[in-house]
Amino acid sequence: MIVREELVEALAASAAETTAPTEAEAEGKAVPSPAPVPGSIVPPCREGLPVTVLAPDYQRILGVLDERQSAGQGPLKAKEITVDLGLGTTSAKVEGVRSKARRLAERGWLVQETSGMFSAGRRPVAVPDAAPFA
Repeated sequence: MIVREELVEALAASAAETTAPTEAEAEGKAVPSPAPVPGSIVPPCREGLPVTVLAPDYQRILGVLDERQSAGQGPLKAKEITVDLGLGTTSAKVEGVRSKARRLAERGWLVQETSGMFSAGRRPVAVPDAAPFA
């Protein structure tokens, strides 16, 4: 029991350290975005957050769907995304892409249709020096 309590305390302390604002953030200074790490979590999509904060696998999925949308084509199933990425059609590869696409959809990067198909979401884009609408 003591080991479990120590683990809970250590995790709580670690979470407090990682969520506490840094000195630069507290002063309102620009803080560079963290570099993507393979296997890292997917942050919620928000204005000004570049796609480059995502791990390369997630960026590639977004790229396939962005290209499809810009060509005026509709949503894709996970199997079609997997083929476009050149990964083959084994169930393990398809399920891996489906899992990543769902995670992107849950965080607002993609739109998941009720049919299970995915399309590029309407990601907010930061426009520098843009005046708000009156």
